[in-house]
Amino acid sequence: MITDRVRKLVEDYRNVTIGIFGSHSAKEIGMSAKAWGFKTVVIVQRGRDKLYTKFNRWLYDEFIILDRFKDMVNEEVQERLRELNTIFIPNRSFAVYVGYDAIENEFEVPIYGNRYLLRAEERNYERGQYYLLKKAGIRIPKEFKSPEEIDRLVVVKVQQAKNPLERAFFYAISPEDYYRQAEELIKAGVIDEEGLKNARIEEYVLGARFNANFHSYALKDVFGDFDFVGFSDRRQVNLQGFLNLPARDQLKINVPVKNEEIGHFGVTMRESKQDMVYETAEKFIRICEKEYPPGIIGLFGLQGAIAYSPEDDTKLEFVVFDVSMRVPGDPCIGPTSPEMRNLSLKHGVRIEDPLDLTMMEIKRALEDGRLPEIVT
Repeated sequence: MITDRVRKLVEDYRNVTIGIFGSHSAKEIGMSAKAWGFKTVVIVQRGRDKLYTKFNRWLYDEFIILDRFKDMVNEEVQERLRELNTIFIPNRSFAVYVGYDAIENEFEVPIYGNRYLLRAEERNYERGQYYLLKKAGIRIPKEFKSPEEIDRLVVVKVQQAKNPLERAFFYAISPEDYYRQAEELIKAGVIDEEGLKNARIEEYVLGARFNANFHSYALKDVFGDFDFVGFSDRRQVNLQGFLNLPARDQLKINVPVKNEEIGHFGVTMRESKQDMVYETAEKFIRICEKEYPPGIIGLFGLQGAIAYSPEDDTKLEFVVFDVSMRVPGDPCIGPTSPEMRNLSLKHGVRIEDPLDLTMMEIKRALEDGRLPEIVT
């Protein structure tokens, strides 16, 4: 098993190079790694490397330039990463472009975190995020198995036809409305029949949106169970453009709405409501330990909304739409979150970004000879 081999490998590490996938959150990881004194190696794809190899090259000590990201599993690439004593930090682009099968069965480089949990982010996987949320007793939006069941406002989440990282959302209030919009999106090339067949139809939850971000530790005896690192929300094209217009003008525009993520902004929540978010994270961490041992190691995000309970319209609940099983890729969390100061006080070191917690745990594990406990 790969996990056994990489844990054996890190027993001989006397120093660590942080391995970074050149997309999604590579700048964030590079900044934290260098701030904590680690050497870095970034794997980039030819033609989309300039952000790292030119404009931010000081963040990386080594560059591995590939024709395709999938070539990461080539033996010569893996051997170079092992020579550098690499511990790799997974992000969403790594999971999508390299693929779960290759990560689980071919990539014999130590990964900080649980490589087997990356697959659980998939919404259609039988033991994926919805399975885990339900097992944990966390409220999720009501799902509709077919368009004919639609009896309220729903959001339809469909994989974009030309972008494996993003989904195209549309909203419908009836089966007829669903089929009309789906046909328009297929004609426009935004989605295809295969994506629509695998789409998720769920109730649109009326509530204030919050991405709640956390860091779960492997060395719980040193750092505690987990830390909350901050809230954020997304900015999406071209949805953001629609929302900037008055309603009467929105109705004049006959183009498909795309929810492609383009950025984030920081938000806060009243302290009297934060308990439910911490408790939700705690439930999720416990179920992941049971279903995917050793559970979550590192950053993860619970994306949802605070909405009224359907059983009691005076009670607020945290409804989770989506889970990020790895670095959320949200560079605004650190600069906008009051939790950075809180965590600096807790850990007695300066914490400026959630990824500082990752580097803190790697550094401590290296110092204490416990690297096998934090990698898979």
